[in-house]
Amino acid sequence: MFLDLAVRDFLDRAELVYPDRVGVVDEPRQPAPSWGSVTYRDMARLARAQAAGLDALGVPAGGRVAIVSQNAARMLVSFFGVSGWGRVLVPINFRLTPGEVDYILRDSGTEVLLLDPELEHLGEATVAKHVLVLGRDDGAVFDEAREPVDRPTVESATATLNYTSGTTARPKGVQLTHRNLWINAVVFGLHLALTDDDVLLHTLPMFHANGWGLPYALTGVGGRHVVLRKVDGGEILRRIDRHGVTVLCGAPAVVSAVLDAAAHRDGPVPGWGRVRAVVAGAPPPTRLIERMHEELGWEFIQIYGLTETSPLLTVNRMREEWRGLDGPARARRLRRAGAPALGVRLRIDDDGEVLARTNHNLEAYWGKPAETAHAQAGGWFHTGDGGTLTDGYLTLSDRKKDVIISGGENVSSIEVEDVLTAHPAVREAAVIGVPDETWGELVTAIVVLEGGACSADDLVAHCRERLAGFKCPKRVEFTDALPRTATGKVQKYVLREPFWRGREDRIS
Repeated sequence: MFLDLAVRDFLDRAELVYPDRVGVVDEPRQPAPSWGSVTYRDMARLARAQAAGLDALGVPAGGRVAIVSQNAARMLVSFFGVSGWGRVLVPINFRLTPGEVDYILRDSGTEVLLLDPELEHLGEATVAKHVLVLGRDDGAVFDEAREPVDRPTVESATATLNYTSGTTARPKGVQLTHRNLWINAVVFGLHLALTDDDVLLHTLPMFHANGWGLPYALTGVGGRHVVLRKVDGGEILRRIDRHGVTVLCGAPAVVSAVLDAAAHRDGPVPGWGRVRAVVAGAPPPTRLIERMHEELGWEFIQIYGLTETSPLLTVNRMREEWRGLDGPARARRLRRAGAPALGVRLRIDDDGEVLARTNHNLEAYWGKPAETAHAQAGGWFHTGDGGTLTDGYLTLSDRKKDVIISGGENVSSIEVEDVLTAHPAVREAAVIGVPDETWGELVTAIVVLEGGACSADDLVAHCRERLAGFKCPKRVEFTDALPRTATGKVQKYVLREPFWRGREDRIS
């Protein structure tokens, strides 16, 4: 017997086994009316209502439905209400500028755009046929007067289209199938040992690689989702205490924010001995790992992956063999990217690049067959990261593709360079990442001027008009010329050297 894997399987099971259990606690402070506590029975009802609403709008199977929202219960339901009935969900980074969002909508051919009330301005000039504001337009988004058309799911069909910055000036749409998302969620849930006793605090933006797959995985085992709209160290600790949180995810910057808040808090740290904190986006400093154990009493788990791999590739968590080691020795082992997750095969090619073969590699880059073939050459996904494999564990050492990861967000160097060189005072520019203890890497611009007067503040302001804030340079340096090879290619490794000198790895 063969049954197609489908993302709706997770919600169907939750509704069947845990109908009266609270499945999600919505963010109480948000511009849309909060849904409060929602049972899995009601969550499934709302997902069906959303599918019916899309039927009423005439959105066909395979039609793209974009959502731009901070974390919210309405967004969580959309992972099922859109993809579960045959459409393609396009989760978009809410930090992007109108121009950046417009490009994604045009490239994806989005038919319906769902917007957080604070982002309503993004719908003023859009190619989408229908623009609906969550909360205000709930009657149309969630049509409870009809039953949705029940379409059979083919596991090879695209379920989500996630846009990621990388080696090009424009983001690429990553097609992830139902099979990709199903297997990633189940494997991730296995490695985290998720059960129906778990409570997940959504510190990670849900748009980010579909919340790494935990919206599916935790729903499938009947755990509880607690929505957090905005990352704040003190508020994270309060929610952990109030809701009995056991799992959270995020970049190292999230851990730093919690550590800062805990240092100014009286009394015991919430979640001591209970919380598993899953960290990714950049290898954190070993001292950060030690401090999490010493000051928070939480378990540190590191994962590595990419949007193109759904995202899980490796997992690194405490092993029985390491319990006798001192804190620094344990932290050094945990700082590695980790061992391949179940079903993942890794190898390092002759150039030192990490290659991955999994059941949850992307189906394709949307509308880009040549780039898809290049990324999947030889049947392996080329991550663009350099690394080594020792005793079964991957250690990242370099980022070979032209991308910076700052605060867990991908920033295309080429995209920022394009914006900088559009300034009339700039002759040329090179953008690199430099190490930073809080953000992993800081976006840094090395600029050659045409000769006119121009300050660093002028260039940053120029970028802010055209790029999301996290992409804008945090540091601008001026030089007379950029180092180049004999063929004219900018030698970015020369520019990086002063900033990375003395470090064993060239990735942060």
